[in-house]
Amino acid sequence: MTWLQNIDASILLWIQENLRADIWTPFWKAVTFLGNGGWFWLALAVLLLFIKSTRKAGILSLLSMGIGALLTNAFLKPVVARIRPYEAVPDIILLVEKQHDFSFPSGHTCASFACALVLWKILPGNKGLPALILAILIAFSRLYVGVHYPSDVLGGFLVGLLSCAVVCWGNQRYILRKKIKEEG
Repeated sequence: MTWLQNIDASILLWIQENLRADIWTPFWKAVTFLGNGGWFWLALAVLLLFIKSTRKAGILSLLSMGIGALLTNAFLKPVVARIRPYEAVPDIILLVEKQHDFSFPSGHTCASFACALVLWKILPGNKGLPALILAILIAFSRLYVGVHYPSDVLGGFLVGLLSCAVVCWGNQRYILRKKIKEEG
């Protein structure tokens, strides 16, 4: 595991030394704020519930985020118990307040992709694309502000992807059973 932490730390230090700029820091802090507690994604999903044509996307997004939050916060974070990079790597400069939970996986990234991937899958055309772009930005912001290792963000993405897959699979089974019941 030390080799992974060394690679993670090297990437974070590279971001800090080569991509951070005072002019960009307020932008990345604002982007990371959108992921705090999943409030933006929860608000978006609830808003979608009130529009008949997007109600299913809202319901599935909430279910996906719920699964992701449960896996991340109730299981993975306490089991893995990985400390934050700013606590382990002396040269990391933290740009936001210290976090009070473990690092792996990134909850911001999980919630973002759990919702955005459902919207990408369920909404017609490219209507889910802005959500997907925002999810990518939120994921990167966690590296920029120094609160997660790249593998934490990757882990959050994978849990979000798994949550979306479970919800979409369940939805397909529901549709199929409903169709069989109507025909039979």
